[in-house]
Amino acid sequence: MNASDVSDKNTPYWWEAAPVRPLPEQPVARRLDVAIVGAGFAGLAAGLMLARAGRSVAAFDAMRPGEGASSRNGGITSGTIRPDFATMTKRFGEDKALAVEQEGKAARAFLYDFIRSEGLDCDFQLTGQFKGALGFDQYDRMARSADRLAKALGVESYAVPHAEQRTYIGTDFYRGGAVRMDIGGLHPAKFHAELLRVALTSGLTVHANTPVASIRREGDGFQVTTSAGTVQARQVLVCTNGYTDGAAPYLRRRLVPVRSRMIATEGLAPEVMARLMPKRMMMGENRQLGFYYRPSPDGTRILLGGRDSSRRGDPAAPTLRLRAGLAQIFPELEGVRLSHSWFGNVAMNRDMIPRIFEKDGVLYATGFCGSGVVWAPWVGMRAAHKLMGHTAESPSAFDFRPPAAVPLYRGNPWFMPAIIKGYAVQDQISWWRTRR
Repeated sequence: MNASDVSDKNTPYWWEAAPVRPLPEQPVARRLDVAIVGAGFAGLAAGLMLARAGRSVAAFDAMRPGEGASSRNGGITSGTIRPDFATMTKRFGEDKALAVEQEGKAARAFLYDFIRSEGLDCDFQLTGQFKGALGFDQYDRMARSADRLAKALGVESYAVPHAEQRTYIGTDFYRGGAVRMDIGGLHPAKFHAELLRVALTSGLTVHANTPVASIRREGDGFQVTTSAGTVQARQVLVCTNGYTDGAAPYLRRRLVPVRSRMIATEGLAPEVMARLMPKRMMMGENRQLGFYYRPSPDGTRILLGGRDSSRRGDPAAPTLRLRAGLAQIFPELEGVRLSHSWFGNVAMNRDMIPRIFEKDGVLYATGFCGSGVVWAPWVGMRAAHKLMGHTAESPSAFDFRPPAAVPLYRGNPWFMPAIIKGYAVQDQISWWRTRR
């Protein structure tokens, strides 16, 4: 079976309304205050801040700007941190764990204010998020976590018992869940296009299809060699995340690209959408290979995503897995026609926490671990302020040591299919236990 037998298109659904476009070619400046590698959410947010502060700054992207994860993700403003509070406390101490949690609240507030104040047309809606529990033990843990969030950070967060679940989602698949009202959804390709628009207007130069070949220290600055020429930059910021290549070998040993795939259903009847997603919330769950899903911004279809372990073989298999997951949650959608199936790379690190760090004078803003809608603009903005020397009084909780290198890894994630299969086995065992 081919991918075309399962879905109509293998390009992102988001590109229908906001296609990723090339930019006009322009000469590379011989000298810059700041050279940025990558023109996704993080690179553009940083470039915008720097340009508005009067710096001469250019961003270099190996593809069309936004062609990577920025226009391929689910558009959910979750700002998820993969390790839970207890794990972060054990690993980094309670002060760091609490600072990370508090910064998540600040990052969402920054994003929402930025969209509003800049007038970005990106279909943003603060809908709230429902996360389903796979068993009653998991529900109890989620209920305690929701209560802690509400008390410690003032986040509107509460448990939803199984008896009230259908008020939020039209399924009996979960055993209750929890809601956070500080999470919403946007159209990621529109958001990137709007961010690009205001960044260019503010004076940022963006070079599309211009990969960086090398970054070399030279005197008090750097020599940045690109496919369009060499530039002397006083400072360099790398924001490549899941598409990091040989231009940043130190970073590449610390970030593992993980393929994430999404599907979009064909248009569904209004009464079906009203029954399955009555509050139009963003949705998630707590499986190792859990799905995230949401209504489209116009409320006419469901978009669902999850990890994709494929590197070769049947191109339809990952799409079929996602469609089966959709039918497991919503049995009435079994066999539903899919309009789109696409994938992109997210980037994981050994701490599973976003990061700002410096190595040999180069600053890195990266490692968003699948939650870049919130973290990439925030970390990019904070990195820009660090380059300008503005962070002494309020350093970011993500500004600390580099993540550890992954042993025996140099950019080819050959081990990911085995890891994802292991997670699948864990999910099957957990599922069996919850249903006994």
